[in-house]
Amino acid sequence: MPRRYNRPMRIAVGSDHAGFDLKTALATHMADAGHQVEDLGTDSADVSVDYPVFGLAVGRAVAAGRADRGICVCGTGIGISIAANKVDGVRAALVHDVTTAGLSRRHNDANVVCLGGRTTGVAEAIDAVDTFFTTEFEGGRHVARLAEIAEFESGQSVNGAPGSP
Repeated sequence: MPRRYNRPMRIAVGSDHAGFDLKTALATHMADAGHQVEDLGTDSADVSVDYPVFGLAVGRAVAAGRADRGICVCGTGIGISIAANKVDGVRAALVHDVTTAGLSRRHNDANVVCLGGRTTGVAEAIDAVDTFFTTEFEGGRHVARLAEIAEFESGQSVNGAPGSP
């Protein structure tokens, strides 16, 4: 049974072939919960495709405001999260369970959730995604940290010379 959400959202979803089945299950779950889901591909598990295409597509949809949040799935969730994070303004978090999903929202204000189709079961993924979409950002001390990331994305230096940690 879908969890109750505070408000319906526009959600972009994308996956490679290895994440197709889990992406499809999550997209159906979110649509059943009343969200507007835009599936940016892939359309099958039968043909091998490259995860960066789909991670970038979801990231761009979120960054451009066409989607409120995004869901990305590849075999492990690692590669597609790296790709989505290349888009300025995207904070894609690889999550494995409700704990990491909740922390990604509370502490990092993540706007894209990434999962592994070969590493996370459907029930656990649904619980994690429900947590991700119903958890609010805490703000507080975390705001300054996100500002540092945004500053770096804009080409400014963070704590010193350009490119320095």
